Amino acid sequence: MAVPSLRLEGCFALSVLPSTSISPLIAAPRVVAAAPRPIPLFRRSLHSPISRRSCRFAVKASSAPPTAEELKISTIPTKPVEGQKTGTSGLRKKVKVFQEENYLANWIQALFNSLPPEDYKGGVLVLGGDGRYFNREAAQIIIKIAAGNCVGKILVGRDGLMSTPAVSAVIRKRGANGGFIMSASHNPGGPEYDWGIKFNYSSGQPAPESITDKIYGNTLSISEIKIADIPDVDLSSLGVISYGNFSVEVIDPVSDYLELMENVFDFELIKGLVSRPDFRFTFDAMHAVTGAYAKPIFVDRLGASLDCISNGVPLEDFGHGHPDPNLTYAKDLVKIMYAEDAPDFGAASDGDGDRNMILGRGFFITPSDSVAIIAANAEAAIPYFKDGTKGLARSMPTSGALDRVASKLNLPFFEVPTGWKFFGNLMDAGKLSICGEESFGTGSDHIREKDGIWAVLAWLSIIAYQNKDKKVGEKLVSVADIAKEHWATYGRNFFSRYDYEECESEGANKMMEYLRDVISKTKSGEKYGNYALQFADDFAYTDPVDGSIASKQGLRFVFTDGSRIIYRLSGTGSAGATIRIYIEQFEPDVSKHETDAQTALKPLIDLALSISKLSEFTGREKPTVIT
Repeated sequence: MAVPSLRLEGCFALSVLPSTSISPLIAAPRVVAAAPRPIPLFRRSLHSPISRRSCRFAVKASSAPPTAEELKISTIPTKPVEGQKTGTSGLRKKVKVFQEENYLANWIQALFNSLPPEDYKGGVLVLGGDGRYFNREAAQIIIKIAAGNCVGKILVGRDGLMSTPAVSAVIRKRGANGGFIMSASHNPGGPEYDWGIKFNYSSGQPAPESITDKIYGNTLSISEIKIADIPDVDLSSLGVISYGNFSVEVIDPVSDYLELMENVFDFELIKGLVSRPDFRFTFDAMHAVTGAYAKPIFVDRLGASLDCISNGVPLEDFGHGHPDPNLTYAKDLVKIMYAEDAPDFGAASDGDGDRNMILGRGFFITPSDSVAIIAANAEAAIPYFKDGTKGLARSMPTSGALDRVASKLNLPFFEVPTGWKFFGNLMDAGKLSICGEESFGTGSDHIREKDGIWAVLAWLSIIAYQNKDKKVGEKLVSVADIAKEHWATYGRNFFSRYDYEECESEGANKMMEYLRDVISKTKSGEKYGNYALQFADDFAYTDPVDGSIASKQGLRFVFTDGSRIIYRLSGTGSAGATIRIYIEQFEPDVSKHETDAQTALKPLIDLALSISKLSEFTGREKPTVIT
């Protein structure tokens, strides 16, 4: 006769009780439906996750008692704290804010309060980060609260390290329920600087706004934190440690990701390029997380010399640097690549490894051009795309270079708001293969995050493919040659971005409201200097997969010649407001393609500053960063 199985609610939901009699000694949790995983049974005390009261059951069974330490749960009273609104890339604040009493713990508990129980109870979550200051302490807090909320297992990168794209890859490969990423991405690190946290779902993509909105709502009413009474976990050694029904496995942060890259790219093709005596490249890890990936991939697997990696040791403060791979903050790499005896190829990645910058000898590839060039060459140069691509997509502020590739290749194309989660929906629906953002983010549907190392390997693949028949001593097809050939085929989209970082929020918001008022009064055909307006709007997006609507995603002035001016407030900073102005102009004339972008765009840049009255609202005369 079949014996019914029983499941206990709360943190002991995994305990299946076959052929037992249960005698409540104190008020006990009610017994509900069956659970999947049996454990040895004996007379034990079960602690309720709801309060500090214990609930005891007399369980009769012949099994031997477990050797693992019993998991004990405490309920800690708390109260809401201000400033826990989650942005497009998680919650980011100064380290000192996260170190305030229960600040991080409140947000983590609010996350569990926001998720359906089936999305984490008894399940597996991944934990990793970029190695910045406060990650070690934060990892222990997250592990204990996860245990307190009945998570079955945490997979954590050794020393708490794991790049953002690697977290996505591990979630997908291991079938995890989701994962935590401890990072403030490209923002500076250290005791006086930034820290951040975000949650990715089971597909490996950042949690949608429906969840982040719930998290914020729960931070406003939170009253208790459920936390396991377990010691800090040693994150320096690979292996598994168990506490009752909860376990932590410390894993190699590189191996799963490297295996995926070997399935996406032709490593032997790339190795043939990298090992050529007439080809040199340099990779700047910016003392960030990709330092842990650069040697195993570029040196150990692809055969590059160790000296091709600079700033390759991850540091908690990124070596006092700003780990943002652009022309301003990666100035050491720029100096190398514009020197007389520059390497053939240069690249950098950011704090958590999801952004990238690509340079040739004396030649900068804009992120907008980078994704377009990768898409145009993917089918020929990258085995993962040998059967073609499903579709292409870009964020709204990114230049129209990718649009032209989609049109010429007759591929579906999507324009989405800034935020990788919008790409993820399209990927999960089988509509999208390659995508990118002008903010140095490029990727594909191999994971659900942008991926800096992937972009570097994609460019190495394209260069290797273009030079596969070149003998040593013959002139190689260069990064500049590849870009110019692309422009000749598709035309050039001159593009620049002006960043005004840490502006006073009040002035920045007033500027945006002023521009909304200007837009409300504009008419098609209206003259702005030498430009005629086609339309002006506040970009809104209706997701073609789930029908969700994202509004107020950027203010656009689009002119009849295809030129665009876009204004956005960035959600990736930890203090004040970052104003971004995007300027773009299409040029079909090949004879003008080598004009400096700032020269070609100067009339539009002047117009953008004039329309916005930025100096008047913010007091800023110059941008922090020009891309």
